[in-house]
Amino acid sequence: MARRYDSRTTIFSPEGRLYQVEYAMEAISHAGAAVGILSKEGVVLAAEKKILSKLLEVQKTTEKMYKLDNHMACAVAGITADANILINTARLAAQRYTFTYDEPMPVEQMAQHLCDTKHGYTQFGGLRPFGVSFLFAGWDKHYGFQLYQSDPSGNYGGWKATAIGANNQAAQSILRQDYTEDISLNDAIKLVIKILSKTMDSTSLTPDKFELSAVTKDEEGNVKYHVYNEKEVDPLLKEANAAIAAAAEASS
Repeated sequence: MARRYDSRTTIFSPEGRLYQVEYAMEAISHAGAAVGILSKEGVVLAAEKKILSKLLEVQKTTEKMYKLDNHMACAVAGITADANILINTARLAAQRYTFTYDEPMPVEQMAQHLCDTKHGYTQFGGLRPFGVSFLFAGWDKHYGFQLYQSDPSGNYGGWKATAIGANNQAAQSILRQDYTEDISLNDAIKLVIKILSKTMDSTSLTPDKFELSAVTKDEEGNVKYHVYNEKEVDPLLKEANAAIAAAAEASS
């Protein structure tokens, strides 16, 4: 029955479903995982890097993390080529807002702007939905630190902690168990490492298999976006692995 209604994004099935949009969301569930956690000190983002071949040159820039403005960044799960188009749109929107109003663009307004674009691609024949989900992390004067998730349908929502991509259900389950309202930035970093180590398909988590970043404030109160390099990630990974091993020993 579905095959009669899934050739166009604009045709509803008798059950009221848009199959092409659902297929785009399904494609993301097979992509590399991304996790975001909101703490009082900032927002932590982590994403899985899929190493397809040992022969590939290692990228100098991040593959799944993108800076949108000085106060805002995002993590990506899905088709990276689709993400590049939307990230360019987001960066232009942020600069236009700053030029017009002489202040940084609010985080939710950015999420809404991109979701309006995504939604537009589900309403016209001849277009396909963007096969990408985002986790937006940022700070503004209205609501402080914020974390938003968006999907190909154009829906978005604010979250305290969430996961997208492969094994997101298992990741959400761990977040429900371990997340607390007063979590510190350091504990949030340990938690995202724990989630990736338990949900990724690879046998062991190493610094070259994932990316880690945070949107925080410095001593002067300026918002900063920092991507952790492998040397910074290594001690954090060892610390998180030691905590996981200790917890497993205590429960046995």
